[in-house]
Amino acid sequence: MTTESQRGPRERMVFSAAQLIRRDGVGATGMRDVAAHAGAPRGSLQHYFPGGKEQLVGEAVAWAGRYAGRRVARFLAGLDEPTPGGLFAAMVRQWTDECEAQGFTAGCPVAAATVDASSAGASTRENAAAAFAAWRGPVAEALAGMGVPADRAASLATLMISALEGALLMARAERDTRALTTVVRELGPLLDAAVPAS
Repeated sequence: MTTESQRGPRERMVFSAAQLIRRDGVGATGMRDVAAHAGAPRGSLQHYFPGGKEQLVGEAVAWAGRYAGRRVARFLAGLDEPTPGGLFAAMVRQWTDECEAQGFTAGCPVAAATVDASSAGASTRENAAAAFAAWRGPVAEALAGMGVPADRAASLATLMISALEGALLMARAERDTRALTTVVRELGPLLDAAVPAS
């Protein structure tokens, strides 16, 4: 992944949009805010995003889905002995650490766009659905690689992402990581039990 200084102006604006959406939601994220956050001239927004805010939001949500999907491989690489419960714990730990470090100010940009989809347009909802799929696919593949039967891997990937997103919303509302630690503790054994005994 490129660092902030290696991103071109278009990439910086997509990244900035994702960061602002995850903090403020789609409705409260303005094009001028994105340009300022990205350190880009306002005129460049129209150049790179002729479809306006809806195009920019769609690309930010798509970026977030790809990013989450790529993180799965990094989580796996960090586990001494990959297990479904260990993968889920690593996924949740990223958010637990971030909530504690940043004071529960930001959540998932895909979830934020989904919540705001009714006011943002049909393409935002479609982009959010595609972003969740881009995340769910690598999780399901990782589970299958650990021995979870293929017919359960996709279902459990959905369960893992749903539990993480719900717990993240609760953590932000409560300003406490309790919901995040609870889903790891409760789902870990269930996820590990999905691998047939050898």
